[in-house]
Amino acid sequence: MVGTMWGVGLIIGPAIGGYFAQPSEKYPSLFPSGSIFDRFPYALPCLCISAVSFLGLLLSMWLPESIHSSKCISNRTRKIDINGNNISEDKTSRALSESEQNRRPIWKNWGMIAAVSVYCIWGLHDMGYSEIFSLWAVSPNNLGGLGFTTSDVGNVLAVSGAALLVFQLFAFAPLANRFGAINIIRVGTVLTVPLFAVYPVMARLHGVSLWATLISAAVIKNLLSICIVTGSFILINNSVPIYQRGLANGISMSSMSLFKAIAPATAGILFSWSQERITASFLPGMWMVVFILDIFVVITLILTFEPILPKSLLKPFREAIDDPPKQTEKLERSSSFTFN
Repeated sequence: MVGTMWGVGLIIGPAIGGYFAQPSEKYPSLFPSGSIFDRFPYALPCLCISAVSFLGLLLSMWLPESIHSSKCISNRTRKIDINGNNISEDKTSRALSESEQNRRPIWKNWGMIAAVSVYCIWGLHDMGYSEIFSLWAVSPNNLGGLGFTTSDVGNVLAVSGAALLVFQLFAFAPLANRFGAINIIRVGTVLTVPLFAVYPVMARLHGVSLWATLISAAVIKNLLSICIVTGSFILINNSVPIYQRGLANGISMSSMSLFKAIAPATAGILFSWSQERITASFLPGMWMVVFILDIFVVITLILTFEPILPKSLLKPFREAIDDPPKQTEKLERSSSFTFN
């Protein structure tokens, strides 16, 4: 569901940016020359984004509390026991007590650290790609770009977002249950490497062939990316017991924010440098960008193998649920991360 809502955002967000940027050129009757939106051509989409954020702030005031009492935990656990048996409050309390005795500091959990590393390295790559894609698409053809307008870029991103929404709703859950998150991450990274090689070649295409190739590549890239991101969520949640999941997700989101803060500026510098060496003999123009982005893809792939990623996280999820390593983790097993 998180990935699905992200797909909704990828439809609406690019449309806001693409259609509302430079409004005095696109809608001169509404935004005449000399107006504030003529002097600041990107102010309108920025205001729209701020309005959406403010709406989110207002809606958050009515969100229900997610912290449950021990009684709620007991009742919920009794309903979802994977063995089909009712768990009494005594058994639940005993499981909680045993679980507390086996607690260890989260920074000593190498599985969690490895899973967060996968998430962050891919996030750095994906944010860099997002930054470069728009710059490359609007760049002139003589610099290896496509010469698109901002509306064209918005259309491409909106279509790829719509495909992502459908994929997350109907395809991801069966794939995750069938193959497991770790295999989905690996396949996604392996396919991303050759997919990127198509992008520099697109500058030679025109008309229908360009649009068909670009939209197909953007859709596939989005689908592979969301598979890796959602698979990383699952790895992180399954690398820690229930009582540490909140902390683990907080660490992963904070780390990801740091990497996403680094990516746009770094990607912008990389793209500018690539355009300066458009006539270079070795990896000219966008080929250098593709090469460097693929390095991070390969690093992400390497992080999914032993000994970096512990063997305990490489099990298929149904096997991990049905054959847990410790009897004392019975309570944790009852809320293991699977899909219906």
